[in-house]
Amino acid sequence: MACVILPRFDLDVFPMKFVLLLALLIPVVAMAGQEEDFLAAREAFRKGDAATLERIAVRLKDSPLEPYLTYYQLRMHWDEQDTGAIRRFLSRTEDTPIIDQFRGEWLKYLAKRQRWEEFATEYRRVVNVDAELGCYALQLRQLSDEEGALREVRGRWFSSVGQSESCATLFDAAIAKGIINEQDIWTRIRLALEAGNVSLAKQLAGKLPKQYPFPVAALDKAAADPERYLGKVKLDKDSEAQRLIALFAVHRLAKQSPQLAHVQWQKIAKDFPEAEQRYLYGWLAYQAARALDPRALEWYKAAEETPLNEAQSAWRARAALRAQNWHEVWQAISAMPPAQQQEGVWRYWKARALKALGQEVGAEMLFTALSREYNFYGQLAAEELGAAPASGILTATQQAGKEEFAALQTLPGIQRTFALYRMELRTEASREWAWATRKFDDKRLLMAAELAGRNAMYDRSINAADRTVAVHDFNLRYPAPYREDLQGRLREHGLEEAWVYGLMRQESRFATHAKSSVGAAGLMQIMPATAKWVARKMGMRDYRNALIHETEVNLKLGTYYMKNVLSSLDNNAVMASAAYNAGPRRARQWRGDKPLEGAIYAETIPFDETRDYVKKVMSNTVYYAKLFGQPAIPLKQRLGVIDAKNADNQKPIPDER
Repeated sequence: MACVILPRFDLDVFPMKFVLLLALLIPVVAMAGQEEDFLAAREAFRKGDAATLERIAVRLKDSPLEPYLTYYQLRMHWDEQDTGAIRRFLSRTEDTPIIDQFRGEWLKYLAKRQRWEEFATEYRRVVNVDAELGCYALQLRQLSDEEGALREVRGRWFSSVGQSESCATLFDAAIAKGIINEQDIWTRIRLALEAGNVSLAKQLAGKLPKQYPFPVAALDKAAADPERYLGKVKLDKDSEAQRLIALFAVHRLAKQSPQLAHVQWQKIAKDFPEAEQRYLYGWLAYQAARALDPRALEWYKAAEETPLNEAQSAWRARAALRAQNWHEVWQAISAMPPAQQQEGVWRYWKARALKALGQEVGAEMLFTALSREYNFYGQLAAEELGAAPASGILTATQQAGKEEFAALQTLPGIQRTFALYRMELRTEASREWAWATRKFDDKRLLMAAELAGRNAMYDRSINAADRTVAVHDFNLRYPAPYREDLQGRLREHGLEEAWVYGLMRQESRFATHAKSSVGAAGLMQIMPATAKWVARKMGMRDYRNALIHETEVNLKLGTYYMKNVLSSLDNNAVMASAAYNAGPRRARQWRGDKPLEGAIYAETIPFDETRDYVKKVMSNTVYYAKLFGQPAIPLKQRLGVIDAKNADNQKPIPDER
């Protein structure tokens, strides 16, 4: 795994006059006043207070944040007949996503009012086109090429989610012209029901020809209580709607209990054509595989040659891994669509299957190509070839060009990112950062990463460093802030520093005020209820929720919890990482009926988020150990072997979080 590393940018050795220059480039005191004004302007926009917004805009007219103020003002006045100010804003050369965001919103405004000439002129310049805007563009095309526009929109029809009104108008026209036919409608109803989108299925049923009435009441009953519905249903096997609802009920029941769904299915299977029977077995197998039910492979076999989607195909391979049936692993991966087979995960497991089947040459070819990638499966592939853990990581330090670095820092997009970040407007800051760095080559990405890191924007620093193609710096990809704060906790709990950092990097990217959609907070992304439980266990009588963002408290609570789950799960970091994300009870339940190598345990975690999380935490751990100069333990050894389920390791632990 050869790795080229760009020299580090060591500002500590720069002349004092350069340090002073940097201080002048971002005058913190002045920016603080601007940021206070900006937040007030943002609030004025939210409230519709145009007068306050106007006063603040004057004060910020020379600020890097000015485009946002102009955006707010234009949004409050775009119903006015004179569009000169809008045209001037959209013709500006400032490189900021807020202008493109406004352009997209303005285009939708124009389209809803059928102002197609203006729409056509501006649409050519938009960068980000969402589904709604894309369909408006097709409405414009429909004026001159109706057949072409409607045939193109048919490709958007086959979706399990609802679409915008701009698309719905085109869909109705395509149905009226027969371009979207009756079978297409049935297909989309099935897609909606597969995804559990009952409301969409009902809407689509209204588009069927009147001679095919859809029993909406039956669908409601099947959704509310699929087992009860299947126990009472009297099928007319000639009714496609009834069969589809029954298939939906079995599929829905299988999410709760594959075995119960199979029992109910056997009672009605004879009323379905063979193709629909095979289709149902494909879904039953999928749900069984996700439930880690060993019957999954039997039901995949019953599905025969029915087409599987990517999720079904992936879980066929995972079911084979759980069974340690390497021939079936190879078959399942070989049956995937070509693009899916090229994913790193399936290249690795295909190579493992080939190796287990004695096809060493084919396995080595796959391992060799994969070993050049810096991720979980690239690391495992390199180890299969005999490479040392995290081989290829080098370190070097050299002064960078002062002028280049100073020029980067003066870019308005970079300054906007920093200002928005300081105001904790993380979504806006992330957009600005992505926009400002989108065309950077490796060298400039690493300069940007260095600059972000020195300003404690570790998530943006990691973002830039991770995107390099040929030139890498793992000190920037894997930063280690707060090491002094953490040392006492590591000694207290006997935790490996590399694992703790591997987990923190994945949890928060070292953003102290990070907060997840479910409420997890701080560096170690602790749920409030877990934090309260840990504080009680530790005897922290003065603990309150507001303390969760304080670095010292967050590290104290997080490391205690890491030690708690590690001790309760065989001191296995794979299971403990899974427990930290999804809870100890689930981590225990995911054990196999026989011992599993840790990589198979991780690969067959049913939760997509947790599966990805565990792989990344363990991969991060290997890199951090290398960078910290700690013992070189191979990733495969770290993953270890997960003991099979038994009466002792499935017992609930009292007072467990």
